[in-house]
Amino acid sequence: MKLLILVVATTGCLAAQSPDVNSIMAQVATNQAKSREQRAQWIFEQHQLLRMVRSGGKIARQEHREYLVLPDRRGIKKQLIYFDGKYAKHGAYLSYAQPGYRYKGLDLDGDLIEGLSNGLTDDKQSVDGIETDLFPLTYHQQLKYAFHLVGGLEDYRGRKVWRVHFEPKTKTSLLDADEADSAIWKGEALIDADEFQPIAITTSLATKLPAAVRILLGTNIKGLGFSLEYGKVADGVWFPVSYGGEFEVTGLFLYRRTMSISLENSGFRHADVSSQIAYAKDEE
Repeated sequence: MKLLILVVATTGCLAAQSPDVNSIMAQVATNQAKSREQRAQWIFEQHQLLRMVRSGGKIARQEHREYLVLPDRRGIKKQLIYFDGKYAKHGAYLSYAQPGYRYKGLDLDGDLIEGLSNGLTDDKQSVDGIETDLFPLTYHQQLKYAFHLVGGLEDYRGRKVWRVHFEPKTKTSLLDADEADSAIWKGEALIDADEFQPIAITTSLATKLPAAVRILLGTNIKGLGFSLEYGKVADGVWFPVSYGGEFEVTGLFLYRRTMSISLENSGFRHADVSSQIAYAKDEE
């Protein structure tokens, strides 16, 4: 009996050390909201590498972009400071110097690589440009997902973290069934146990692309998923520092490409008065 009491008491103590996963994610959502205003006061550089690879492994198109990212009342403003692009034609690579370049009338690679950059790194409503729907961190995104704590505290690069698994909620558990259609990711997040900030997140599609969509558009996407890592740049201020994804796109007329994006943010500095004045002049 004493042994049983000891086991129960010990188990109770261990359980007390592990907070409820919903409490963890609620604090994450609160910190995401708080950090929005703080992160809007920072300037940084963004480096992008975008690739379209043929089924045989050869690069069909590649772009290297560098931006200066400035704060904006509505989100961010990006200034292109470096660009280098190339595309394959008749066994050789030809270069171009501006985003959106088309070397022929129907340039699928050009359209897709432009959409890859704009669609995934240039969300005007985000304070870092990364599409908020990709990762269920904010309060409204969390409403669509179920979270589960995996194990106990872990050590990750010198910080104590919680490992949290997430997946879309079932339609019956949502107040608005239509929201289930926009919750398409599953994955894991590492949450800093001291500051309740996300450190690393990986996602993949929770379901296959609907057959109706594949038939209508003549397109299928395989292996769609993303990874995101955050870094602390100041007290209470965390930013995405690396972001990437790779997936395969197949379409009509035997079109097939592996699309990849790799992004790094660096050179974080607090916006001073002179930078704000320069930005205001640029808007005029």
